[in-house]
Amino acid sequence: MPEISDYALVGDLHTAALISTSGSIDWLCLPNFDSPACFAALLDTPNAGRWLLAPAGAHKCTRRRYRAGTLILETDWETADGSVRVTDFMPIRDDAADMVRIVEGLSGSVQMYGELCLRFDYGHIVPWVRRGDHGLTAVAGPDAAYLSTEAPLKGRDMRTVSEFTVRAGDQVPFVLRWLPSSSPTPPKTDAAKALQTTEDFWREWTGRSRMEGKYKDAVERSLITLKGLIYSPTGGIVAAPTTSLPEDPGGARNWDYRFCWLRDATLTLQSLLAAGYVDEAAAWREWLLRAVAGDPSQLQIMYGIDGTRRLPEIELPWLSGFEGSKPVRTGNAAAPQLQLDVWGEVLDGLSLTRAASRDGSSDDSWDIQVALMEFLEGAWDRPDNGLWEMRGPRRHNTHSKVMAWVAADRMVKGIQQYGLPGPEKRWSALRATIHKDVMTHGYDSERNTFVQSYGSKELDASLLLIPRVGFLPHDHPRVIGTVDAIQEHLTEDGFVLRYHPQASNDGLPGTEGVFLACSFWLVDALLGIGRRQEAEALFERLLDLRNDVGLLSEEWDPKNQRQLGNTPQAFSHFPLIHCALQLQHGRSRHSDTPLPSPEAANLSQTGRGNGRS
Repeated sequence: MPEISDYALVGDLHTAALISTSGSIDWLCLPNFDSPACFAALLDTPNAGRWLLAPAGAHKCTRRRYRAGTLILETDWETADGSVRVTDFMPIRDDAADMVRIVEGLSGSVQMYGELCLRFDYGHIVPWVRRGDHGLTAVAGPDAAYLSTEAPLKGRDMRTVSEFTVRAGDQVPFVLRWLPSSSPTPPKTDAAKALQTTEDFWREWTGRSRMEGKYKDAVERSLITLKGLIYSPTGGIVAAPTTSLPEDPGGARNWDYRFCWLRDATLTLQSLLAAGYVDEAAAWREWLLRAVAGDPSQLQIMYGIDGTRRLPEIELPWLSGFEGSKPVRTGNAAAPQLQLDVWGEVLDGLSLTRAASRDGSSDDSWDIQVALMEFLEGAWDRPDNGLWEMRGPRRHNTHSKVMAWVAADRMVKGIQQYGLPGPEKRWSALRATIHKDVMTHGYDSERNTFVQSYGSKELDASLLLIPRVGFLPHDHPRVIGTVDAIQEHLTEDGFVLRYHPQASNDGLPGTEGVFLACSFWLVDALLGIGRRQEAEALFERLLDLRNDVGLLSEEWDPKNQRQLGNTPQAFSHFPLIHCALQLQHGRSRHSDTPLPSPEAANLSQTGRGNGRS
């Protein structure tokens, strides 16, 4: 069974595939990130669908890499008879979704084995397959897939098998195209031309980056990975392209991450702007504004890639789960939870784009921001589920209150600094009230640390964000005390847990690994309080947790030295970029302050209508 870290990503800005070190595509949803998977072996056995292409009898590859500056994967095997390379990529989407695999002989003579097992609807549906000249057609309900290749194909045990030999200089392409079954048969894709076009696209995109310095390569790979998680028709960024990879192997902490979380907004925007990707930042802001439009009381923590609100959580009992981790879920029941921090995250992100703009006084999303703030005025003091989407009882989460303060602070600054209309005195008074409330009820004076929730003694990694959002300065004794307490009581092997699951009564059985985003937050906090050497040392250790092609999942298991959770995880790669930039410039900046950027952005006037119904 492969490890989570054995997987590499390729994608076409609509969906993505995960390819193991054995040369097997074990996960691919078509046509979009949130569509049912046609390869779901990742969450079961090969019977749930996969596409293996490797030397006959081979297992793990000898080496693999991405072509520089691209999302094109090259996997090499060296055998007793010769060496071979498989190049995997997805051309940027046109009228159909393509998965292209090119086998290239490097030396000697290598016997290859291919096995295509299409299983639509998450491994549930076996398609009707018709073989023709140089390919096959597979149809089931709304789905149709077309495989074209010059290699021999034959049916075996409800699979399509290809056995052939490649010699030095040989190239054997395979192209799998997906279209709705009601569409006409598509024209064949020229694999060589598609490869060149795909490489040109990624090289041009990467060439727009202005990243330099010690961590340039790590940041560039993270940026490419994040670009691969963007759903280009809307600009939405999925948290991960997978569902149900476990936080606790064998347990029930398995969630669908193929959606867009609002709390990613500020970190996303700050990282993209600093790297010079203004278009992507503008598209994300546009997605954000469309998603939050409407009744502010109905704001959700997450939405579908097109802004869909209903994300019903369903269990798929026919899938055994990664390493037996059941249930496998699609959808996410946390979507309608009350998480008051989200209002602050949205207003913080829009404040950031206002600060990065050439003319923040003409922010065309201000009416939406006012509506969000007016709702929060009457809701900030409610108990909520908190940013970790706990399924236990609601509580007065300290981080949620801090983010309510952030919302009021950013709105007051919008009025004071940019002359935007609004009740400055009322929101200033509210800001002061919330600040006093947190300082009084969210702090444990005996231990000199902020706590997870009012009346609790538990710690929470989100408290590391208190100085980042500007609630208190980094050198405040309570901030330093909180950082020290988290380092002493909420870490394993120096990496940070979100919280202690059982002591925090999060409503779920089992436990989890250390949370990589939280460990990056500690890097930022350490830099802010003047402990740069510690920050750099921790950052270097976090970089070492990436897999062989530079990808991070959501969590890390220090005991068993393995990645856990959905992969690759945007919430791990964005803070990697952020911390690299902070370390490069030698200081920690507030969340509403643009990081040093090579070019100015004009993001405050890209929105469409700003009314509400």
